[in-house]
Amino acid sequence: MNKEQVQGRVEETKGKVKEAAGVILDDKSMEQEGNLQKNVGKVKSGFGDLKQDLKDSL
Repeated sequence: MNKEQVQGRVEETKGKVKEAAGVILDDKSMEQEGNLQKNVGKVKSGFGDLKQDLKDSL
């Protein structure tokens, strides 16, 4: 596992927590911010996965 994969999964988890807190607290801006953070984490994790796949294939 590389740095981007770990950071992406951490960011994704933080975003899920923030999004859930926004739903519970009925705070739409927190919910949207969490959703954005979750999606950024998914992209970063996907980039890390791609990077790892390329490294493994070489």
